[in-house]
Amino acid sequence: MAVNSVVVKVQLIMLGLAVGALASLAVFSGSEEPKRSQPEEVSPGDKTLVVAGGCFWCVEAIFEQLRGVSKVESGYAGGRVPNPSYEAVCSGLTGHAEAVRVYYDPKEISADDLLRIFFTTHDPTTLNRQGPDSGTQYRSAIFYSNDEEKALGKRIIDEIDQKRIWPNPIVTTLEPLKEFYVAESYHQNYFDTYENSGEAQRGRMNGGYCRAVIEPKVAKFRKEYADKLKKK
Repeated sequence: MAVNSVVVKVQLIMLGLAVGALASLAVFSGSEEPKRSQPEEVSPGDKTLVVAGGCFWCVEAIFEQLRGVSKVESGYAGGRVPNPSYEAVCSGLTGHAEAVRVYYDPKEISADDLLRIFFTTHDPTTLNRQGPDSGTQYRSAIFYSNDEEKALGKRIIDEIDQKRIWPNPIVTTLEPLKEFYVAESYHQNYFDTYENSGEAQRGRMNGGYCRAVIEPKVAKFRKEYADKLKKK
């Protein structure tokens, strides 16, 4: 009986630690559900573009630095389950891709240029994979809202193919945008928050991923597209 009591106590302690860890994660992650929204920062003349190219932290970090882009939202598109959570999307079972919705002023930057930048800042030739991230949630995709956007996506894909920028065939999908769900608040402006935070805040974030994956991508982008960046 004494041995059994000890075992029970150990199990309870371990359960308590697990619950505590989950609670801490919830505090940092946020427990609110994804939602649809119209950001206050955008102007009535802004247009939108929804694309997916691997982890949305990476894609967001690229687009939000471009002159003419007023807002970028990380979220979920292309799935079957309404109002999915990050955990559900990561399981690969909802059909969603980690995507971004870009609000831009067409007088300052064109959709053509946004897509050209999209195709040169991620690898559109790896099926359901982007670097270390694999699964359908990391697929390369353009989500179109109308026939005009679909035709634009096809035209830019053909253009990139003809220029032979990538040695392998492009596997980016063109998918109708049925719904875009804004991701949990802690995903928004993720890399920007990381870059401008102290060590304490960075310690609560995925610093290893930011350093190994996002930082090199952003550094290369800033060098290649210096003339298109917002002024500090």
